[in-house]
Amino acid sequence: MNAAELKAVVEYMESERGVERETIIRAIESALQSVAEKNGDEVDEDLRIEIDRRTFERKAYRKLSDGSEIETTPPRMGRIAAQTAKQVIMQKIRNAEKEIIFDEYKDRLGEITTGTVTRFDRSDVVIELEHGEAIMPSKERVPTEEYEIGERVRALILNVRERERGPEIVLSRNHPDFVRRLFELEVSEISDGTMDIKGIAREAGYRSKVAVISHDERVDPVGACVGMRGMRVKNIVRELSGEKIDIVRWSDDIHTLITNALAPARLKHVEADADTQTVKVTVEPDQLSLAIGKRGQNARLTSKLTGWRVDIQKDEESMDFEERVAVAVTKLAAIEGIGDEYADKLVFSGFLTLEGILAAEMGDLSSIEGISPEQARALWYAAEAEYIKEHGEITE
Repeated sequence: MNAAELKAVVEYMESERGVERETIIRAIESALQSVAEKNGDEVDEDLRIEIDRRTFERKAYRKLSDGSEIETTPPRMGRIAAQTAKQVIMQKIRNAEKEIIFDEYKDRLGEITTGTVTRFDRSDVVIELEHGEAIMPSKERVPTEEYEIGERVRALILNVRERERGPEIVLSRNHPDFVRRLFELEVSEISDGTMDIKGIAREAGYRSKVAVISHDERVDPVGACVGMRGMRVKNIVRELSGEKIDIVRWSDDIHTLITNALAPARLKHVEADADTQTVKVTVEPDQLSLAIGKRGQNARLTSKLTGWRVDIQKDEESMDFEERVAVAVTKLAAIEGIGDEYADKLVFSGFLTLEGILAAEMGDLSSIEGISPEQARALWYAAEAEYIKEHGEITE
């Protein structure tokens, strides 16, 4: 590798790959030093190779016994030695490049970056960043999104790991923090500390609930996130490929927070049990589907957002007989040891509640068609265990 070739390598790696010139030159010097020959294959430890920073010519210096150096003629490298030197040079430069990439991205965890889809590794997406390559594993993809080669995508830098082959940059578009960072970028009141995001519950590609609070009474947190004519939240929804966003006003009072999170459904009654972290919500029949949401999504996200179990039921006073029976069967079927089959038999024999089962004689339970004395005993004990779990003890 002559001076012109060395110069070309240095300039390319510096301008295109972002490696510092001095780092490249030192890598070349180290490579040439390692293949310097004397007396066959023996390495001359007294010989030092240096690259002229201006001309890129090789220079050699020999160390004398008194510690001083004199310039000498650089050793002639044969074809094999020259090829070896080229390989070592490129390997050292690649290692330097990997270190630069790792150092650049390891301190950017949680940031949003932009890259271009270059290929697919099974269901993982490989993305070319400004410096280096990243991967978006299948579990970090949004299930409703399809990506195409050449497409520009934004994603959260989720992790940066050192691997034997180089740094692995892991991206995500389905992590809740991706939504958090988008709000921080779009809503200036969040980025400047006037408002905070207290929690995010997300089912990527479908719906997210974002709870916000304002530290300035003059600033409406929900209105600030929506923006004038809804532009702020529309920009975020567009980036999320149409994912719906519910912006919830945060409250430390669980009754208020649940009410806000389940809006626009109108709630008739909210009862919170701090010991079991359960909230029982009662609604009018025409509000039930709205409160629960499609496939239970609204209730599920509310539970994730608040950290409380949310149990939504229709107001029993508004139920007809068939609805009451259906609710009773559902409740009993959820109890371990009873299940769907026995719940039906018990309810249609008049045992609609735990209290009703516990008040019954064993003979009453075993007289139900399809329930043996052994099964009756097991059902009674299952009801007893559930009652104790809910109430702490059985009162006579």
